[in-house]
Amino acid sequence: MTHFTSVHSIKDLDALVNQALEIKKDLFADEALGKRKTLGLIFLNPSLRTRMSSQKAGMNLGMQVQVINAGTDAWTWEFEDGGVMNKSTSEHVKEAAKVLSQYCDVIGLRAFPGLIDRNYDYSEHVLNSFIRHAEVPVISLESATRHPLQSLADLITIKENWPHKRAPKVVLTWAPHSKALPQCVPNSFAEWMNAAPVEFAIANPEGYDLAPEFVGSAKVYHNQKEALQEADFVYVKNWSSFETYGAMPCVKDDWLLKKDFVESNPQTQFMHCLPVRRNLEMSDALLDSENSLVYKQAYNRTVAMQTVLKSILERTL
Repeated sequence: MTHFTSVHSIKDLDALVNQALEIKKDLFADEALGKRKTLGLIFLNPSLRTRMSSQKAGMNLGMQVQVINAGTDAWTWEFEDGGVMNKSTSEHVKEAAKVLSQYCDVIGLRAFPGLIDRNYDYSEHVLNSFIRHAEVPVISLESATRHPLQSLADLITIKENWPHKRAPKVVLTWAPHSKALPQCVPNSFAEWMNAAPVEFAIANPEGYDLAPEFVGSAKVYHNQKEALQEADFVYVKNWSSFETYGAMPCVKDDWLLKKDFVESNPQTQFMHCLPVRRNLEMSDALLDSENSLVYKQAYNRTVAMQTVLKSILERTL
C-alpha cells in the first residue's frame, strides 16, 4: 500500500488481519525495519489512543517518531488554493506537506470534520489536500468521514474473539450523547464490516441513517431491540445526523443499553472505540461486563498501526 485512508487501500483484507495477529505475537520482531526512518504524526485535533498507539507502533518498528499539534506546536494551515491568506492561517498545506515530506518517511494526519458543510467534509478536502502535496506515504489517523485504523483494530478484535466457524452477527447501534459527534467511526466501521465475513446490521433512530455509500449492503433497523436479537457483537457509538448534517434530531425512545440487556444476552460481546461517556452513551453494566472488549480494542490500535506501517515500510524500502 502507498497511502492508508480506508478499507479500499487494502488489496487482501483477510491477509492483512492474519498478518496483524502474527505481528501481535511479537511486537518487536521487526524492530530493525524502521531503523533510521522517521514517522511524523500531525494532529489537527485532540487524541489519546491514536497518538499513543501510533507512537508505540512506530517505535516498535525502530522508527524515530515526531509529533506535531498543528495550531499550537506549529502554524495554522490554509487548505484553499488561490486564496489570499490575510486572516488566521499562517502556512499553506502545500508548503507544510512538502516540507514535512523532507523530514519524514511516513506521515500520519488526523483531522476532524467541521459538521457544518457536508459536501466539504465528505469530499475529504483536508486529507486529500495534504496527500496531494505530500511526497511520502500518508496514513489517515482519522479524517472527516473515516477512522480506518480504529476499524482495522475492531476487525482484529472481532476475529480473535470469535472461535466459531459460522459468521458472527455484528450490530452497530446508535447511542445517546450530549453533543453532536461526527459519523467517522460508524462510517468506517460499516465500511469494514461490509468487506468482512460477518453478518452486519445497523440500528439507529429515524433521522440518523448513515450515508448510503457507507451503509452498503447492511440491513438498517430503526428498532434497536429487533436489530440486537441474537447479536454476537454489539458496537455502541453515537453520531449526529447525516441527512440534517451535524444536527441531533429528537429521539424519544431509550437507546441506552443497560444491565437487563447484559443479563438476557450472555453471549453478546460489547465494543466501543473510546472515549465514552459512561451511563450516557454506554452504561457501566456494558463497559464493566466480562464481555466488554473496549480495552482489547484499545490495545489493538497499536497492532493495527504497526501492521499498516510494516506494509508501507516493506513496500518503500
